[in-house]
Amino acid sequence: MSVNDPLGDMLTRIRNAQARGKSTVSTPASKLRAWVLDVLTAEGYIRGYERASTENGQGELVISLKYYEGEPVIREIKRVSKPGRRVYMGVNEIPTVRNGLGVSIVSTPKGVLSDAAARSANVGGEVLCTVF
Repeated sequence: MSVNDPLGDMLTRIRNAQARGKSTVSTPASKLRAWVLDVLTAEGYIRGYERASTENGQGELVISLKYYEGEPVIREIKRVSKPGRRVYMGVNEIPTVRNGLGVSIVSTPKGVLSDAAARSANVGGEVLCTVF
């Protein structure tokens, strides 16, 4: 199956799995997806992830979702920069999500970082998604 927006596909899989109360969800592996999952793990939105391989040898990421008192920790996850419309912002323009309660994930020259880490590193870049 060909997917035009692999990161958007992963975010939708996470959103759908949490709506159904699943403990894990799998998605095809890629470096960008793994980097975004590293940020989500560091910020405490997911328990973690691990690499696996399918029967045909393609890599797969198995994401362990996180819940607090029966409710998903991720209340809202949105794709900002899409294949049809890329969104680039300087370090002073990176948005704060819900007055700092959420996090923006930014692809910078120094790697994929959270908005706070991008501000402290004084770099801007492509705003991939926002999480609350």
